[in-house]
Amino acid sequence: MRITLILLLLATLTQAQNQDDIQLANEYLLKGDKKKALEMFKELAKQEANHPYIYNNYFNLLLDISAFDEAQKFLQKLSKKDPLNIQYNLDHGLIFVRSGELSKADRYYKDLISENKSNAQRIKMMSDFFMARSLVDYGIQALSDSRQALGNPYLFCLELAMLHRIKGNQDKMVQEYLSYVTQSSANIQYVKNVMQALLTKPEELESLEKLLYEKIQAHPDVEVYSDLLIWVTMQQKNFYASFIQARAYDKRYRREGEKSMEVARVALDNEDYDNALKVYRYVIREFPNTQTYLLARLGLIRTREARVKKSFPVNKDSVQILIDDYRDFTNQYPDNVNSLEAARSEALLFANYLDQKDSAIHIISKLLLNPRTSLHLKSKAKLDLGDIYLLKGEPWESTLLYSQVEKVQKENPIGYEAKLKNAKLSYYKGDFRLAQEHLDILKQATTREIANDALDLSMRIKENIAFDSVGEALKQYASIELLLYQNKNEEALKQIELLKEGRVQKSPNVKTGGAILSNQTDSTLSISNQTILDDVYWLEANIRMRQGEFEKSIGLLEKIIQDYGDDILADDAYFLRAEIYERQLSQKDKAMEIYREFLNKYPGSVYAAEARKRYRSLRGDFNGQEQPQM
Repeated sequence: MRITLILLLLATLTQAQNQDDIQLANEYLLKGDKKKALEMFKELAKQEANHPYIYNNYFNLLLDISAFDEAQKFLQKLSKKDPLNIQYNLDHGLIFVRSGELSKADRYYKDLISENKSNAQRIKMMSDFFMARSLVDYGIQALSDSRQALGNPYLFCLELAMLHRIKGNQDKMVQEYLSYVTQSSANIQYVKNVMQALLTKPEELESLEKLLYEKIQAHPDVEVYSDLLIWVTMQQKNFYASFIQARAYDKRYRREGEKSMEVARVALDNEDYDNALKVYRYVIREFPNTQTYLLARLGLIRTREARVKKSFPVNKDSVQILIDDYRDFTNQYPDNVNSLEAARSEALLFANYLDQKDSAIHIISKLLLNPRTSLHLKSKAKLDLGDIYLLKGEPWESTLLYSQVEKVQKENPIGYEAKLKNAKLSYYKGDFRLAQEHLDILKQATTREIANDALDLSMRIKENIAFDSVGEALKQYASIELLLYQNKNEEALKQIELLKEGRVQKSPNVKTGGAILSNQTDSTLSISNQTILDDVYWLEANIRMRQGEFEKSIGLLEKIIQDYGDDILADDAYFLRAEIYERQLSQKDKAMEIYREFLNKYPGSVYAAEARKRYRSLRGDFNGQEQPQM
C-alpha cells in the first residue's frame, strides 16, 4: 500500500513537471524561439502521456520548419495507437500539401473522403478542417459526396453555402441558401438577413430575382420562393413589381392583403408615395371587413400626409383635410385601437403645421387618459407632448416628460429616443457637456437610427469644440436649430446671416473670451465660424427649400459641393439637389443627370441605393410594366 502511494505521488510530481515544461515550450513558441520550443517538444514527445497536450503545437511547428519526415514519424506513432482518429488522418494529408506533393495529397484526401462519406459527423469534421486550412475544394467535395451517398440533397446547405461564398461561387452559394430555406419557413428571415448582407450590387439582386422566377415556375407551390421574390424586388426598391407579386401571393395563400400591406409600408418608408397609395387603395377595395382594411385606410391617410409634408411650402389647406380625415376615422371606428394612433397623428398636425398647440395638447391629454391606450403608445404620446411644449417655449415641461419616458422604458428603443430628445434639449441650451454624456450612452443604442443620430450630433459637438473651446459658434447654431424646430423661420434666417458673417447677437449668456473679440461696439460679437459654415449653409438650404425658395436652396447646396466637396455633407447636398429638381421643380432630365453624376462620384454613399432606384425610375424602368406573376 505504501509503495503504491509513493508511486502515485511520483507520477503526480512527474505530470506536474511535464505540465510546466509544456507551458514553457508553448511560451518559447509564442515568442518565436522555435529552436528551444522544438528541443522541449522532442523531449516531451518521448512520453505518451504528453501527446494530447503537445500534439497541435508540436505537429504544426514541425510543418513550419519543413521537418516533414519527423512530422510523418510522429504522426505514424500516434496513429498506431488510434487509427480511427480523424484529426490524425487529415494531418497525414496536410504533410503532403505542405511538402508540395500535391498529387499525393489529392489522391489521399479523395480516398479519405470516399471512405467516410457515409458518416455525416466525420464528414462535417473534415469539412471544418479543410475550411480552416484554405483547402476549400476538398471541403466542398466532402460535403457534396456525403450528401449524395446519404441520399439527402438538403444536407449541409449552410456549410456548402459558406464554402461557395469563400470560393466566390455566388450562384452556387445562393442555390444552397434557397435549398436551406425550403426545409422550413422558419429559415426565411435568416436567409433574408444573410442575402441582404452579401448581395449588395444591383446585378447580384437581379440575378437572384431571375433565379427565383425560375424556381417559382418549376415549383409553384413552394411558398418561400414567392416570399423571397417579393423581398428581393423590395430590396431593389422596385415597389410596383413587389406589389404585383404580393397581390398574387395574397390571393394564392388567402392572406387578406397582408403581404401587400408589407409592400405598402416599405414603399411609404422609402417615399415611393405613388406605389404606396396604389397598394393601400387595392387592399381597401379587395379586402373589406378585415383587419387589414382598417390598417389600409389609415395607411392611405398617412401616405397622403407624408406627401403633403414633402411638398414645399406645405399647404395648410391640405393639412386641414388630413386632420378631417383622421377625425373621420376616429369617429367612424371609436373602439378600434387604430383610432388612437389616428388621434395622435391629428394632434401632431395641429401642433406642427397649423400652430394650434392647445388643440394638440388637448388631444394628446385625452389619449393619455384613455384606458385602452397601451404603455408603448402612452410613451410615444408623452414624447409628443414634450415636443409640443418645446414648440411653446417651455423646455422644462419637455424634459420632465422625456425623463418620465426614459425611466419607464429603460433599455427599450423608445427609452433611447427619450434620452436622445433630452440630449438635444441640452444641446439647444448650449450645455454641450451634458449633451455629450447622453450621446455617449446612445451611441451604443440598439436602434441604428438613434445610434446614428447620436453619433452625428456627438461628432458635431466634438469637431466644433476642438477649435473653439467656448463653443460660441456652435451655441449660435444650436439656438438656430431650436428656432427652426419652433417654426420661427424668419428669425432663424436672420441669425444665420449673422453666423455666416462670423457674428452672434450679444446676450447675457454669451461669454467674452476664447474665440470672441470683445472690442465690438455694436449689438454683436465676432466669433470664429469656419468649422461650422458648411452646416450653416446646409441648414439654410433646407429652410429655403421648405419655404419654396428652390433656386436659393440649390445655390446653397452647390456652394457646399464646391467649397466643401471633401466634407461629410457633400453627398447629402448632391443628393438633395437632385431631389429638388425631381420632386419640387419637376425637371426630370436634370434630376436624372445629377443622380447619374452622384452614383459616379459617391458610389459608397448611404444614398447610393436610393439614387440608383430614382435614376432607374426616371429612366422608365419601373413604368408599370407587368411582371410575370407567381
